Amino acid sequence: MTHEQGVSGMFGRIAPRYVLLNRLMSFGMDASWRRQVVRWAGLRPGCLVLDVGTGTGDIALEALRFEPSIKVIGADFTAEMMREGRKRPGGGRILWCRAHALTLPFPEAVFDAVTSGFLVRNVSDPLKTFQEQVRVVKPGGWVVCLDTSPPPRNLLRPLVVFHLKAVIPALGTLVARDRAAYRYLPASTQAFLPPKRLARIMSDAGLEEVSFRSFMLGTIAVLRGRRPPSLEVSH
Repeated sequence: MTHEQGVSGMFGRIAPRYVLLNRLMSFGMDASWRRQVVRWAGLRPGCLVLDVGTGTGDIALEALRFEPSIKVIGADFTAEMMREGRKRPGGGRILWCRAHALTLPFPEAVFDAVTSGFLVRNVSDPLKTFQEQVRVVKPGGWVVCLDTSPPPRNLLRPLVVFHLKAVIPALGTLVARDRAAYRYLPASTQAFLPPKRLARIMSDAGLEEVSFRSFMLGTIAVLRGRRPPSLEVSH
């Protein structure tokens, strides 16, 4: 079993409670992070957007609320998550596609923007993941990434670590009946890349104007970069 298959199986188990747990774990602040993603994606009327690792469609639905005239493809490796997303209000407006983030089944330069939420932390090759997103976005289009960050080393770090190691697994046990999954999620947060390193990977993948903003005491980051108009993507 590959790393991605293991992660997909875990998300398949928690899919029915995923949206609720996200709201509880983030104290409801996750909606503001998604709005930041959508604002940074540079959406225009009628544009075509790809949301990679869409899960239950949170970012895709936010994009449709922001600009109802767009078309959104939500791609994910876990069928159970997308099945839950289809049931949500507005879920029928998303074009759902089962796909692997490392080998996206789309031609080059077809999307006006590419977004992802809590995807890169769960893949085996972040650079390849961004290279695929750069390949499918149009020259001049934005790639926007929402993901977790390891807690900064400051006075609030003990409080943040307690939330990650104790509160989140407890919520996972009570609400999703899956403590193992909600031990993996905070552990992967602590082991993940800080925003500056992730920004460098985005630059290495071919993006320019890379920048980021941090949220929730430094444990969440939204990053974006633009595909240069002249970038040639190797196949």
